[in-house]
Amino acid sequence: MMFLLDDQQREFARSLSSLLAASGPPGVIRAWASGDHTPGRTLWARLADAGVFTLAVPREHGGLGPLPVELTVAFTELGRHAVPGPVVETVAAAALLDRLGDGAAAAAWLPGVAKGKTIASLCLLSADSPYALDADAADAVLVVDGDTVRLAERAGPVQRSMDPARRLFRPSGGQVLARGPAVTAAAARAADVAALVTAAQSLGLGRTLVDRTVAHAKQRSQFGVAIGSFQALKHRLADALIGLEFAEPLVHAAALALAQDDPASGREIAAAKLAACEAAWNAARTGLQIHGALGYTEELDLSLWIRKARALRSAWGTPATCRARVLT
Repeated sequence: MMFLLDDQQREFARSLSSLLAASGPPGVIRAWASGDHTPGRTLWARLADAGVFTLAVPREHGGLGPLPVELTVAFTELGRHAVPGPVVETVAAAALLDRLGDGAAAAAWLPGVAKGKTIASLCLLSADSPYALDADAADAVLVVDGDTVRLAERAGPVQRSMDPARRLFRPSGGQVLARGPAVTAAAARAADVAALVTAAQSLGLGRTLVDRTVAHAKQRSQFGVAIGSFQALKHRLADALIGLEFAEPLVHAAALALAQDDPASGREIAAAKLAACEAAWNAARTGLQIHGALGYTEELDLSLWIRKARALRSAWGTPATCRARVLT
């Protein structure tokens, strides 16, 4: 089976890339990291106008989805430009609300998600992290504890991520939205969606790291020649690119499996996340080493991508968790 995007999907990716490039991502990221969410919300509104969030929301609530394949196309571009904010958590929260079987909760929040007016964060206490990302910027913070989902109260930041634009909160209390087996099933679906789009995000992130590192290697000189002509660096960059090339069809295959409700979709998603995040992390380490001392400076825009690659590697499924799931 071949996993190739069609012309419409490729055009969607190109239009998103142009939109994001024109938005000045480094400035938006740094503002978000400092607690200024205004540029980030402006960008969020533009993404909504482009139809990104409608892909996660069912038609009865103003969306076009759920469309997992198109979501991976969108999130690859979000990763390519290192878009800050709980974009993963918002589409995962949409999946949770869609599967809850509670029409009131879905009707209350999903139309706002589709229009870009509602930013959501999601915390699954049974997952690898008890934190809700960017709860201070979210309009709704959903917490799943066993078979109960709550609309949580906001709490102060308790820990900073490796990515300065990822602010971690431990939510508590709040109104109970639903209880029962439907919550458990909906949470599992939400976790799968989050892991899948995180894989796509990492794929795009890794491609930017490779592209910018190649450009740097062509410009920087040592001993009178560009360092990109050194065989050792060519091998490192080739290895980084090959890892991303191998991960891409896994991400598309996982999206197709999820769209078809394939019973094996969980293993497909775990494999995709493992491959994509490890490839992005390898690209980050390669970029850091080839940039040399410059790579360690926060003033270098690429440092925002390098640090995000490390954070995404463990978000929504650590490498160990993904390996264990693939083997089940």
